[in-house]
Order: sequence, then structure tokens, then C-alpha cells
Amino acid sequence: MTPQKPTEATPQPLEVGTAELHQVAHGEHGNPHGVLGPHPHDGAVTVRVLRPLATAVSVRWDGGEAELHHEHEGVWVGVIPLPDVPDYRVAVRYDADETVGDDPYRFLPTLGEMDLHLINEGRHEQLWEVLGARVHHYPGALGPVSGTSFAVWAPAARAVRLKADFNSWDGREHPMRQLGTSGVWELFVPGVGSGTAYKYVILGPDGEWREKADPMAFWAEKPADTASKVFESDYAWGDDAWITARPDRSPVSEPMSVYEMHLGSWKKHHDGRYWSWAELAEELPAYVAGLGFTHVELMPVMQHPFGGSWGYHVTSYFAPDARFGDPDGFRLLVDRLHQAGVGVILDWVPGHFATDEWALARFDGTPLYEDPNPQRGWHQEWGSHIFNFGRREVRNFLYANALYWLEEFHADGLRVDGVASMLYLDYARKDGEWTPNIHGGHENLEAVQFLQEMNATVYKRVPGITTIAEESTSWPGVTRPTSADGLGFGFKWNMGWMHDTLGYLAREPIHRSYHHGEMTFGLVYAFSENFVLPLSHDEVVHGKGSLLRKMPGDRWQQLANLRAYLAFMWAHPGKQLLFMGGELGQESEWAESRELDWWLLDHPEHRGVSDLVRDLNAAYVGSPAVWQRDHDPAGFEWIDANDAGRNVFTFVRHGEDGAPDVVCVANFAAVPHDDYRLGLPSAGEWEEILNTDAETYTGSGVGNFGSVTAVEGEWSGQPAHATIVVPPLATVWFRKRR
Repeated sequence: MTPQKPTEATPQPLEVGTAELHQVAHGEHGNPHGVLGPHPHDGAVTVRVLRPLATAVSVRWDGGEAELHHEHEGVWVGVIPLPDVPDYRVAVRYDADETVGDDPYRFLPTLGEMDLHLINEGRHEQLWEVLGARVHHYPGALGPVSGTSFAVWAPAARAVRLKADFNSWDGREHPMRQLGTSGVWELFVPGVGSGTAYKYVILGPDGEWREKADPMAFWAEKPADTASKVFESDYAWGDDAWITARPDRSPVSEPMSVYEMHLGSWKKHHDGRYWSWAELAEELPAYVAGLGFTHVELMPVMQHPFGGSWGYHVTSYFAPDARFGDPDGFRLLVDRLHQAGVGVILDWVPGHFATDEWALARFDGTPLYEDPNPQRGWHQEWGSHIFNFGRREVRNFLYANALYWLEEFHADGLRVDGVASMLYLDYARKDGEWTPNIHGGHENLEAVQFLQEMNATVYKRVPGITTIAEESTSWPGVTRPTSADGLGFGFKWNMGWMHDTLGYLAREPIHRSYHHGEMTFGLVYAFSENFVLPLSHDEVVHGKGSLLRKMPGDRWQQLANLRAYLAFMWAHPGKQLLFMGGELGQESEWAESRELDWWLLDHPEHRGVSDLVRDLNAAYVGSPAVWQRDHDPAGFEWIDANDAGRNVFTFVRHGEDGAPDVVCVANFAAVPHDDYRLGLPSAGEWEEILNTDAETYTGSGVGNFGSVTAVEGEWSGQPAHATIVVPPLATVWFRKRR
């Protein structure tokens, strides 16, 4: 590049009033770029920089240098004698030491007018591409320029500073500019790249400065440190086949067997440290795939400060948990799971957020993310803030976050935590502690709008994924499409089924006949929504005991009950979810502070539970009748729902396109039933494809020698029947042999 020629007479610097310089020096200027950086005039360029501790400052360009003089409280000023702004660098001396770097205040905004318009309208679906800390690379006359653009939404702020590793955590050197009336503050800092720790220092309308982590940070420091970190991904995905096929998938009509897990306590190092993302990626995919699960559901992986919250009190919604490593490590884990044929569902918490003062709470000195009305903005049950669903920018933040995990990390679904608490204004509140909506009802209309917006948006942008609601009430249409005024979820957790069946199983077999309806009642409403049957972490913690310990009787009976229950569940309409440890017959209840009792697999009776889960998943996936019509009443038929005297439940699952029927016989009595006449949908040979009492699972070995033959003749409303042996505390599956 040919150096520009100096002007013949260098003019004096552009004047700036003392009051304005004072504002810049004290970080209280809404547009520091209007004072700092280069400003052409009269055939020259005035340059101002803010270096409060410097002893000398100059600017250098290709072919020249100009000394700056101290003007006011750390502001230095000088003139470049050129008509246009050159590609210059700032040399700063601190006594004997000199540093040379680029000037953040010579760069144009990194957000365009359309970005700002969409942010204010609450419709920027890729919000993470314009807010947060994003690394950029530019060409330059003195060499390529790389740096990071910092952008944050803080509409009530009077000023925002950036403090970080690169300025010795002195935010005075890097005041940010407000972009018009958008509420967005922005600054591009050259020379800053991945791994840099930073925070915003925000001057609120009350005159108080607050240090805040970035709401849109892609990475964070490991707790108990609280700063955000810059991250530029260079990950090369290897799951192309999975992602290419995903848009054509329909989770509702496909097999879905979910292994729910808490990554921090699945396995631990001997010294108590978490496994890294890479270590999990090495072992978890093979384990889950080996057991035949189609999906894993991960309890929240978003950054949270308190491990005992299990991830449900989030501080950085866009950052994977730094306890396990960097964000590309999490990408590796998802990638390896996909390559093993396992889908990934993430727990997601849009209903409430953590109260830590360095995070989202009163972010710009006002209740920005939280609802300002304490009757709507404070979660009394969980001691946390509730998002302001009535503010479009907040709704945008949340549904963009949902898209972020689905698009940037290739997640296949989101299980939305605490939906019931979002839907009702009087959730966990007494009379007088809540205010009705505009129609006088207790429905949170703004939260409903958000859930509908979120579901409609993610299904539009990422076809083939699913969303799952943890919703424990009778709210109508949770899984009905938003076009039909539903909430638009793909599935809903069936909490009623879980409570009823666990209550039944907790009783001694001799008493179960009086509670027979607890096992059948779920079929009254089984097809009103698309259900997931959840045996989740919530059922094996806080004194509830493990699944095994919920069962009555001696150890053999407990294990037999558990095996029978799991096989009943796998055959029941609805997708199934099992929390980690259930596949081991875990003895102690779950605690996040320690790993699972892997030593149990050294015992044949516990290995038998694991083998049963593996065989259950194989029989399930290999029997389309069990899942093809999961949410169609025509896919299920009771054979006998009323055999309470013998504690037996019999039903048939019907498939599509000639898929062989599957019949389930579940006996929750402690004795076998010989010569049991079973009605069947057709005559012929029925293969015994699963028997939870098999000796290989350490059962008693009672069975039907692999198959039974049905003959014509009506029984229990079926056109054929066979005489079978029903094992004690066991479930048997029969499938029609072609």
C-alpha cells in the first residue's frame, strides 16, 4: 500500500468540551466512539484514546507516527496529518514498558440496522449471531485484524464498560457505545480471541455500577468463578448422515426409549472430579447404544453455579457447563452419540432463572429479564426469578436459545422443565398472592404465547426434532398443534401414570387386587396427548428411595417386581424414559455428589436387570406394533383389564402395514398362574419374545418353552385363545409368528 501524503498544514485537533471528556473518562458516555477513535476533518484526522495509566501515547501507521498529548483524565489526543483514516496502531508507554495494539474505536458497528430492528421486534431467530462475544477476522494494511465483537442488550443502562483479561480488569479503558435507541451496547476489541475472560460493568438508572456476566456468553469460567469467556468454535462435525436424515423423522410414530442422565454423577473420577466431555464421548455412546436406548436425555448442561441445583438454576443459557470442558467438547459428545445411533434430548429451563447478582437478575439496574410484578416474577417454590414473558425481547432471548441448542449443538429435542409452573398465575401461590389475567382467569396468557411461539419456531426451523413438556396438570392441548390453538409440544410427560403405577407397585402383592385400577386408569386418557412415561430423577431422590427400594418383599421379589414393571411400561402406550441407575437395579437413591453403584453389575441379579433392559429395548424396537400407533386408540386393546383377583393385566398392541401384533401379560402376584387361558387376536403360533422371569435375568425360569399355539374360539372378546403359564411377579410378551 502506498503511504498517504501528509497534508501541508496539520490542523488543530477537533475540540471536545470538558464535560463530554469527563463523561468519557468516567465511563458515562453513551457514545464513546463519538469522542474516541479517528475523526476526519479539514484534511486531517483527530485521534483520541483513553489510557488512564499511560505515561506517553502515540499512533503509528504505514509511513508515519504522531505523538498524542494528555488532554483530560486519561484521554489523549493528537492529529494524523492525512486526509483519510489510515490503518493505524496505538503505542502506549507505561514508564519503561510499551505496548502496541489496534484501536477499538476505529471500527464500525458489527450489528446492522436490520439486526437491531429484529431485536427490538423480538423476532431475531439467530440472536446468538449478533449478541454475545463473537470473533471476527478482517484484512488490514498492517496485516490481518482479528478481534472480538462484544454486544449486549441493556436498554435501561446509562453506560456500559467492558472489563477483561486484556485490560487488567480495568473497564475504564473500554467503554461501549449504545446503538441508537435499540438498547444494544457494542464494542469491537482487536486482538481478543478464544479463551478471554470478560464481564460487563453496567451503570444503572439508579447510578450504581454492576458487574455482570454476559447473558449470551458461549462459554463461562468454571464455578466458583463467574466471568464469561470468548469462544470461537472450530469443530468439524461427523454426524452428517444423522442430520441429513433427521428432517424426515417423525418422533411420535417412531420408537423412543430414553435414558435420562445427570452427566456429573453418571461416573466420576476417584478424586470426585467430573469426567470431561471427551471422556464421556469415549464411553457413554457405546454404553447407551449397547443397552438399546434410542435417545439420551441430559439434565441441564447449561452453565449453573450451584451443582446441587442439578442445572435447573441457570446463569448462562448459551454456555455448556464449563465443569466438563469447552463448548466444542460438548459438540464432540453429541456427535459421538449421533454416530452411535443415539438421539440427544436436552433439559431446558425457560420457566425461571438463578438469582445470583452477577447474572441475569436486575441486569441493567432494572428487572429486565424478570417480571417486575413480584406476584408474577418470583417463584415461591424454587426461590428464583420468573422470566417476563410479556416482554417480546425476553421471549426472543428464550426461543432463540432453544434454537441455539438445536442448531449449533445438533440436539434432537428439548424437554421443557416446569411447564405447569409457567402456565398458571396461581402456581404455588395462595389466595391474595396472585392477580388474575385480563379475562379474570388464572392462566398466564403471556407464557402461553411464549410456549406457542417457541414450539412453532423450532419446528419450522429444525424439522424432525421434538419438544417435550414436563406438565403435570390437565391443561388441554399440550401436544395439539399451535395452528389448532394447542401449545404445540411433541410430547407431554405422563406424571399421573407414573404416580399411579408406582403407588400400586409399592404395595404387597396380597393388597394389590384392591388397587387394580391404578394400573389401568392411565388408559382412560392415554390418547388425549402424546405421552412419555417418565421414571425420572425426581422419583429416586430426596428420601423417595431407588426404584428397587420402592418394591415390597425380599431382595428376589424386589428385583422381580422391578423387572415386571419395566416390561409392563415398555409395552404400554407412550414412549418410555428411565433415569440412570434404574438399569442396574440401583439400591441407594440417587445423589449428584457420587457416581452410580457400578459395582452392582458384579452381582448376577443386578446384571440380570441390565440384561433385561437391553433385551427390552431390542424387543421394543424390533416390534413396530409396540410403537407405531402409540398415540392412536386403535393401536391398543385390552384383553382383560379386570383380572384383579389374580393381579394380572393383559392387552394387545396393534401395528400398521401387517406388523405382527404383540400381546403383553403382566402378573403382579407373587405366585404363578398355571393353565391361564389367554384370549388372542388370531389363531396360530405366538412366540414368547420376552419373559422377565427367565433364568438369564435370575428369575425362577417359569415360562412357555418359547411359544404357545392359539386355537379358534372366543375368549375375553378375542377370536382365539391359548392356555399359558404365567410366571410370578413377571411380564411376558408374545408376538404373532408370521
